[in-house]
Amino acid sequence: MNVIRFSDLVAQGKVRGQRVFIRADLNVPQDDDGRITEDTRIRASVPCIRMALDAGAAVMVTSHLGRPTEGEFKPADSLKPVAKRLSDLLGVPVPLKADWVDGVEVQPGEVVLLENCRLNKGEKKNDEALARKLAALCDIFVHDAFGTAHRAEASTYGIAQFAKVACAGPLLAAEIDAIAKALANPKRPLLAIVAGSKVSTKLTILQALASKVDGLIVGGGIANTFLLAAGLPIGKSLAEPDLVAEARAVIDAMKARGAEVPIPEDVVTAKEFKPHAHATVKAAADVAEDDLILDIGPKTAAKLALQLKAAGTIVWNGPVGVFEFDVFANGTEAIARAIADSPAFSIAGGGDTLAAIAKYGIEDRVGYISTGGGAFLEVLEGKTLPAFEILEKRAAG
Repeated sequence: MNVIRFSDLVAQGKVRGQRVFIRADLNVPQDDDGRITEDTRIRASVPCIRMALDAGAAVMVTSHLGRPTEGEFKPADSLKPVAKRLSDLLGVPVPLKADWVDGVEVQPGEVVLLENCRLNKGEKKNDEALARKLAALCDIFVHDAFGTAHRAEASTYGIAQFAKVACAGPLLAAEIDAIAKALANPKRPLLAIVAGSKVSTKLTILQALASKVDGLIVGGGIANTFLLAAGLPIGKSLAEPDLVAEARAVIDAMKARGAEVPIPEDVVTAKEFKPHAHATVKAAADVAEDDLILDIGPKTAAKLALQLKAAGTIVWNGPVGVFEFDVFANGTEAIARAIADSPAFSIAGGGDTLAAIAKYGIEDRVGYISTGGGAFLEVLEGKTLPAFEILEKRAAG
């Protein structure tokens, strides 16, 4: 993917004295008192900001936070706690600027945080007048927010259209490189793990991957629908019986290419969905009418672990069981540890996946952890993300 990279502009000496507008993803969780409870996204944004400051730029940073109503400010929508955390991490003052669309005062070597961009009227609909105003604020626009790359909004797409220069920040560039390595030019065999509660939410992803991957591991409620497609009982487990034909079509498409969707041979069941429910390991064919399938069984986990350890590339989206309950976490843990032990290049994304990675402490042993949820899923689906599209257009001139 050919885009202008901010790091290249810095190396070429084209940033000193320039006004640089960075669209970051600083959308972090907070408690009821407005304290940040998890700051990964803020920490991930620091290298780009630091790069711009060190290069002598006048730096403006903005992000969305939550889902505010455009034009209606509420204290809970403010980036004020983010400004304080950024200041701590950068070791320099980071003043927060409100009502910034018509002009921002910032000098080379300084950084300011621009209040929640989703408060601006026209942001979500990518209003052209707003986008042109944002573009007029800067000499260089830097998109460094992969989590928003699937949205065409004024601060992500419109500004890139009209800014003098539009480029990818280091975080976005790393995502582009990791995605290309995993999907565009993968080392084989390429295995994908797609799990979740519903086939319907990930059907297009499953269909897209069925034409690319050598093995498609399904988990969670999705796996139950595939068990039905294979003619196996699932008791009262979560599934979508009306999508059995679509699941069967994915299995057939893979089989026609000499690839496979491994169907669990054993499962972990319970009679109720509770953290301390009694767990029973059963052959997949022996699931009773009142059983809930809440994890893959040890035989299936061991078989999948061997496949993952022999893979060339692994794409991981979703835990394979109810890993939040320890009694039903063994399958996800086995998968996570197999990925960590595999010499394959691995890319993982999605909120529950990141939670599983954190739970098992394997952050340093996954090839690349994607910062985007919806954006990551759309890439798996084979869609061209708006952010990538406009940055490629601008790079082409």
